[in-house]
Amino acid sequence: MPLVDIEFSTNGCDLPSDVRDFLREAYLRVGQFVRKSPIRVSGFAPSGFATVYRSLRAIVEAKLAPGNSFCEWGSGFGVAASLAAMLKFRAHGIEIEKGLVDASKQLADDFGLPVEFVHGSFIPPGRGAHADEACAKNNAECFGLVSDADSAYRKLGLEPHEFDLFFAYPWPGEEQAIENLFAHYAAEGALLLTYNQYHSVRLRRKVGERSGGP
Repeated sequence: MPLVDIEFSTNGCDLPSDVRDFLREAYLRVGQFVRKSPIRVSGFAPSGFATVYRSLRAIVEAKLAPGNSFCEWGSGFGVAASLAAMLKFRAHGIEIEKGLVDASKQLADDFGLPVEFVHGSFIPPGRGAHADEACAKNNAECFGLVSDADSAYRKLGLEPHEFDLFFAYPWPGEEQAIENLFAHYAAEGALLLTYNQYHSVRLRRKVGERSGGP
């Protein structure tokens, strides 16, 4: 696949006070949401938000992204998208669980963050086979890779190739599906930042001719 790893350092930078305040509230609301949810929220889990912020900041400071359009795939509580907005990205989040979309909108609004969250699938219409095939190869149950929901891109008025930086927190077994979707639909030069179960991040860039599109 036309993806290359990019080495970068977060330098363990201190979190600004506004980021600390935001993350404190985010963790509080995530905990409350999980405890009060009458049913299990499929596949929901918060990633290491401080690590994500430091990674996004490092990307900005090193000017690694080709532009400032950001999309969080499977945005959950929308914390990564909100952190991206704090770093002046034009931030968007796509989430399949309606309750999480509502919660993420409220959190961003309460902190005055201009993030657009939509309810739907981040898999382009008619393209679920890419995700299904990858999950089958890994014998994985892909919680967040739902392809028969409304297309989030139609609601956003944007296509995958119009984003410069994607963020995802794939569940075990979903990594290949996320990689396949990014490799097929992202624009040349776009970045994919992923957080994994080992509490680390990985940054990749798409190189070569773009094979996907609208």
